[in-house]
Amino acid sequence: MLKQLFLIFFAISIAHTATAQVTHRYKDHIFNDISVTKDLTYFVGAPKADKKSYLFDLYTPNVDTAKKRPLMIWMHGGGFKFGSKTSKGVKVWADDFAKRGYVCVSINYRLSKHNPLFNFDTLMKATFYATQDAKRAIAYFRNNAAKYGIDPDKIVLGGNSAGGMMALHAAYTKNNELGRMAHLSDQEIQRVGMPNQPIFAVINYWGAIFNLDWLSNAKTPIIAVHGSEDGLVPIRHKDAPLHGSLDIYDRAEKLKIPNTLKVYEGYSHELQKSFNPLFEGPHAKKRWLESAQFTADYLYSMMYPAKAKR
Repeated sequence: MLKQLFLIFFAISIAHTATAQVTHRYKDHIFNDISVTKDLTYFVGAPKADKKSYLFDLYTPNVDTAKKRPLMIWMHGGGFKFGSKTSKGVKVWADDFAKRGYVCVSINYRLSKHNPLFNFDTLMKATFYATQDAKRAIAYFRNNAAKYGIDPDKIVLGGNSAGGMMALHAAYTKNNELGRMAHLSDQEIQRVGMPNQPIFAVINYWGAIFNLDWLSNAKTPIIAVHGSEDGLVPIRHKDAPLHGSLDIYDRAEKLKIPNTLKVYEGYSHELQKSFNPLFEGPHAKKRWLESAQFTADYLYSMMYPAKAKR
């Protein structure tokens, strides 16, 4: 009898261990080693003065034989005035998702020469031009899908703060809507406007959109994370025409746009307890990684709905 009980216990233990060791590509970390190729360009013909604005770093898992992998394009924050493709947040997420089997790129984009943080009209103009760069990046990677081993139908656009705003506006706005709101002439909008590109999903980390009505333009799934006490980009609309993640979630639900939102109660911008643009601290980074897992779980459920329900 004791021998039988031991064998049953042993079999259950082996089964539990085997189950615990099961990992899923795109949901879990399945690669340990990542290669980073720096300072590539997504706009070969860029004017000399803007060449640095179109550089990107490529993150790929080593020893990966898959040929058509989802691509994540990461865009940094910094109020359209500061930051780069090497900003801490986008490096963390690009590395994290590459370990899950994604191809990731962190891109530069044109920053404002003025002060978007203190002038709303300048902020709208900066958003317009940066959003065109996001669309250019998507077009580049769609046209070079085979070169980078990516699936052109699974391009995810993501970012934090200003980068989250870029992702939302690239997916949901028409050039004339955003350009006219920014008080640009029709000639200027036509001159620099890039065509809208298909996007598999948007990752909006503590960003916002200028006009909720623009959500009627598409059905692109939205994955959002935001701090409830964010004073820089409020989670809900306040004085300026800027609508945060909770506003977006409510409208997306009404429009039946697939979306999900994780709110960090009591936390501010960048998921810090008190926002400090110069030092995020180790605890904020922990929440950034939690946000990555939240995002990975939702994207996996989109790509493999049957498996996700098991």
